[in-house]
Amino acid sequence: MITISLCMIVRDEEETLERVLASVAGIADEINIVDTGSIDRTREIACRFTDRVFDYPWHDHFADARNFSFFQATQDYILWLDADDVIEEEDRQRFIALKQSLNPSIDHVIMPYKVGFDEAGKPTVVLRRTRLVRRDRHFLWEGAVHEDLAVYGTCLESDVCIIHRKQKPNTDRNLQIYRKLQEKGEKFSVRDLFYFANELKDHQLDEEAVKEYKRMLDTGQGWKEDNIRACLNMAECYARLGDREKRFAALAHALMYEKPQPELACALGGFFWDEQQYDSAIFWYTVAIEGSQSEAMAVWNEAIGTWFPHLQLCLCYSRLERYEEAFRHNELALRYHPTHPSLLYNRQYFWKVHQLGEGDDEFGTEA
Repeated sequence: MITISLCMIVRDEEETLERVLASVAGIADEINIVDTGSIDRTREIACRFTDRVFDYPWHDHFADARNFSFFQATQDYILWLDADDVIEEEDRQRFIALKQSLNPSIDHVIMPYKVGFDEAGKPTVVLRRTRLVRRDRHFLWEGAVHEDLAVYGTCLESDVCIIHRKQKPNTDRNLQIYRKLQEKGEKFSVRDLFYFANELKDHQLDEEAVKEYKRMLDTGQGWKEDNIRACLNMAECYARLGDREKRFAALAHALMYEKPQPELACALGGFFWDEQQYDSAIFWYTVAIEGSQSEAMAVWNEAIGTWFPHLQLCLCYSRLERYEEAFRHNELALRYHPTHPSLLYNRQYFWKVHQLGEGDDEFGTEA
């Protein structure tokens, strides 16, 4: 059976550190905690679980800190987690089974990362992340911000899920790191251009964000999934800026990289909805329903491939006064999300106003 070193970088994580460390019981044979300057009880909590707690002077470079944490590992494989991650019991048992059965020839293991949830706790946004790597391959992290673990060799896709339970509020820390690098004249990689643009967009610095997305796309070297995401994000920026033509052009540009995935189809549907071109919106929302996510895409948003386009089709058909079709799509959406308040309101509306459905006796139940 393989052995595993858990390697983490932390700072002021007293609220969540105990939770994540408790969740790796039976998984980690060694725990390495690298503290980048905590002033709360982080070190005290870490010392309850391990005597391998290391200090590391923070200098605005996540990859350097991650690599330092990896250098401390002594076991066969390295597992990395953040302090606001957690492995829930069912997945902890799956991880233990994986540990017992993993072929040592596997160089790295990819695991689903659940980062978004609905009000019922159901995961809505899932990413894929390399989580477990062979120590003797000496894989290194790259990038000052939004660091990436550069891996190669044999890969295993695992069903063990890592959960992200963020508690700290968002800050402009990452944006400020990029600003400092920019002021120093650092040459940004394609990946840095993409994530710098994302930070700008998230802080609603839309004109500057669009400029950086264009710089990234103009290199012709971006990953396909990042190129598509850049186009989607540019369209969002242009929507906030009130430039409808450039918004559409950004969405159309995404079609250069791959046939439309559900998220792009929904975005095109949303454009035509805003333009009150409901037949065109119906076309694209139907594409979203009939399509499937490419395996190349690292992020899956459950809503855009299931209930959301049905809800939008309901609204489009209602605007066209095609109420039976609108009702049908609302009921289809309820199959995926039977407690959604808007869908339940629509069900009641269709019964009371158009006598469609079975009335209040069925209100609130799954279609």
